[in-house]
Amino acid sequence: MAASTLVRPLIVIVGPTASGKSNVAIELAEQYDGEIISADSRTIYRHMDIGTAKPSAEDQARVPHWGLDIVEPGEPFSAADFKRYAVEKIAEIRSRGHVPFLVGGTGLYVNAVVFDYQFGPAADPEEREKWEGMSLEALHKYCIQNNIPLPENSQNKRYVIRAIEQQGVSAKRSKQPIDNTIIVGIATDREQLRERIHIRSEHLFDDGVVDEAKRLAGQYGWDSEAMTGNIYRLARDFLDTKITLDEFKKRNETADWHLAKRQLTWLKRNEHIEWLTLKEVKNYIAQRLA
Repeated sequence: MAASTLVRPLIVIVGPTASGKSNVAIELAEQYDGEIISADSRTIYRHMDIGTAKPSAEDQARVPHWGLDIVEPGEPFSAADFKRYAVEKIAEIRSRGHVPFLVGGTGLYVNAVVFDYQFGPAADPEEREKWEGMSLEALHKYCIQNNIPLPENSQNKRYVIRAIEQQGVSAKRSKQPIDNTIIVGIATDREQLRERIHIRSEHLFDDGVVDEAKRLAGQYGWDSEAMTGNIYRLARDFLDTKITLDEFKKRNETADWHLAKRQLTWLKRNEHIEWLTLKEVKNYIAQRLA
């Protein structure tokens, strides 16, 4: 078969926040004529750039990026929406003869694509109203009693409600990854990951995350669901002088560490992930593509 007619594999790179997966994905995409689809439930929002650690304009200029700036903050966007979007982009990237890279830490987004989730009908408005009327604690209790895995951001009420609404989805998925897929996870030493989280947190403040939060709050309001993300919620407390800048930074790092642990718990359920260090990933991908 001629090389031009070969279907390019889907390369999936996952890992916890601040593990370095985005940088290694950009380097690999540059090397193998690839395009990146971000699988991150925060970077889908327009204008939320610093607080979500969205790839910089310079990084986006190095290789094409998709999955960024899809909706306005506050607009609904589900895992089913992401799957439809990503599958379409994968086909488009392959039609150009390029290699699609699916990169991110939002496990449900990744699994929806890799295991071909078949989502049910849209949420019932009356049922949704019932869930929204319950406290977060009551929703957590319901999940535990009904063996429903809590989402990565279990403190976000909207995410917990979605998990309840999608509780039957696990039975409507393939047991094996879709064909022609290479899946790797970034294995990071615990202390090294903590240090990376610290460094990235400092960069967010240097880049002006407080000013971004103030601007977004003025445009969308603090109560917008998109503004409930860890750093924006903390920014509100800081601007209301409820916490100091030092407390803000420490709490943000702690929140990111807890997020990383939740992400790892979710990802470790996938036995098809090949866990590698950042140094090992490049050689592994090169060997697989060869």
